[in-house]
Amino acid sequence: MDGLDLPAKFLLPFRKTTAMTSPALNRRQLLSLAGAAGIATLASGRTTQAAEAATPAKPRFSLNTSTIRGQELTLEQEIDIAAKAGYDAIEPWMNKIQAHVQNGGKLSDIRKQLADHGLTVESAIGFAEWIVDDDQKRAQGLENAKRDMAMVAEIGGKRIAAPPVGATQGEAVDLMKAATRYRDLLEVGRKMEVVPQLELWGFSRNLSRLGEVALVAVEAGHPEACVLSDVYHVYKGGSDFHGLKQFSGASLQVFHMNDYPAMLPREKITDADRVFPGDGIGPLVPMLKDLFANGFQGTLSLELFNREYWQRDALEVATEGLEKLRKVTEEALAT
Repeated sequence: MDGLDLPAKFLLPFRKTTAMTSPALNRRQLLSLAGAAGIATLASGRTTQAAEAATPAKPRFSLNTSTIRGQELTLEQEIDIAAKAGYDAIEPWMNKIQAHVQNGGKLSDIRKQLADHGLTVESAIGFAEWIVDDDQKRAQGLENAKRDMAMVAEIGGKRIAAPPVGATQGEAVDLMKAATRYRDLLEVGRKMEVVPQLELWGFSRNLSRLGEVALVAVEAGHPEACVLSDVYHVYKGGSDFHGLKQFSGASLQVFHMNDYPAMLPREKITDADRVFPGDGIGPLVPMLKDLFANGFQGTLSLELFNREYWQRDALEVATEGLEKLRKVTEEALAT
């Protein structure tokens, strides 16, 4: 693979704060990151010209079903809710897909239901242990990922989340090893025709910062490597939102949208504290402007775990979420 192809996919952040605070970055990794940043600098003029010339395309909107998980609906009901609320796509969780099959349902029927509603599955949420140091667990993780990808493909899905499951606590995983393991996962995805997206988890011991996921994605050296980021997780992990300027549109195909309130400090905030886009203090409009300027033409997926929302009518929650997601998006596109 020609190294000059890298900037077309990733524009890497090389920030002193990340380098100094992340124990997972050793000297070799820092040199690798610096080299990639240098390559990105050489291409920056070309990338900037392309971004300025292009008119941002309106993104697709997806409902991540965690937003209405507390209502304990079936997968079919969640699909109906997403369609009635007006979403373009749905982001289901693997446990709901698996439950559908275990209860005697057919995935071909789910695929037909999605098609009938005009919905796509731009991503799904999986939890395979692909990154762990334990060889046996990692091998089983790849098998689990293969199983999950087969199900996602059967309903017409294109991508699946690849978070650092099994490595959220304890010792830091060497990022160069993580890159090799991500490449292995990408090769499984290539066979299954489903792309695993390297997911940022702000609360995790590993892959909690934008610089870390950028390094792993680039060093995987795979044409389908991409990153799944999230408003809440960028904030929780301590990265600056300006770091997203370093990612091209091709490297971010799905982005999880939410917001966070002012009354909780970063170290205490949890998934359950996420609120509708625009209801918190996150820099959503400038963030989206940066994404669009870098060529983002992917899917904005509403992902919330707010227990107050789970007590409300699911369609009402999904509809309000989409309205507020559209509002911040339109503001970003208009300015």
